[in-house]
Amino acid sequence: MITNLRYADDIILFATSEAELQELLDRLDRVSRKYSLLINVDKTKVMANDSIACRVLIQNELLEQVDTFQYLWSLITEDGECTTEFRTRLNRGQAIGASLCKIWKSHSIPISTKVRLMKALVWPVATYGCESWTLRKNEETRLDAFEMKGLRKVLWFSWTAKKANECVLNKAGVKRELLDTVKARKLAYYGHTMRKQGSCLEKEIMHGTMPGARRRGRPLTAWMDNIRTWTGLSPWKSQSE
Repeated sequence: MITNLRYADDIILFATSEAELQELLDRLDRVSRKYSLLINVDKTKVMANDSIACRVLIQNELLEQVDTFQYLWSLITEDGECTTEFRTRLNRGQAIGASLCKIWKSHSIPISTKVRLMKALVWPVATYGCESWTLRKNEETRLDAFEMKGLRKVLWFSWTAKKANECVLNKAGVKRELLDTVKARKLAYYGHTMRKQGSCLEKEIMHGTMPGARRRGRPLTAWMDNIRTWTGLSPWKSQSE
C-alpha cells in the first residue's frame, strides 16, 4: 500500500483510518525534528473521502480539514473527481489569453503567428496535467468551447458578431485540434506506462479494482473507460499488450 508521495519538500501521507494517519504524521514529525526540520502547521492540511470528519494533530495543534488542496499545481478534491481541476485549468488558460490582448489586437502580427502564440502560451496552461483527466461529454464540449473562444479572441471577433464556428475556423486557417491533442497526450502516457517491463505501480493503478460493492446507479466514466473507448481494446487485451 502507498503511504506517501514525495516531491522535494511537498509530501502527501495516505492512510485508511484517522489513527493510522496520526501515527504516520507523528513518525514524520519525530524524524524531521532529528534533522532540525519542522512541519509548517499552517500549510499542512487534512482531507478525507466523503467529507468524513478527521481530527489530526501536530505537536498538539489541530490541523485544518479541507475539501480541496493544491499539490504540484494540480487540485485534489475529496471526491476524487477531476472536474474542479479541469475547470480551474481552463479558467487559468482564459486568464492568460486575456492578458495577451495587445498581441491579439495588433495589426502588424499575422493571424497565423497569433494562432501559434495561442497554442504555445495559452494551451499549455489550460492542459497542464491533462493526462490524468477523465473526459466525459461535458468536458469534451467545454474543451471545444475553450478552443473556439480563444480563436475568436485571436481574430478579435465580438461575441455580438454571431459568427459561426466554421467561419471562425476558416478565417484562422485551422481545424479543431485541442480535444485531439488532449486525447493524444493521454494515450501516449498510457502507452508509455504499458511499455514498462514487468509490473509497476502505475499499471496496478490503471488496471486495478477496488474491493467491495459500488454504489447503486449508473457508474461514472472512469479514466480507463476513455482508453477503451478510444482504442477499442478490452482491459485484458490492453494489459497483455
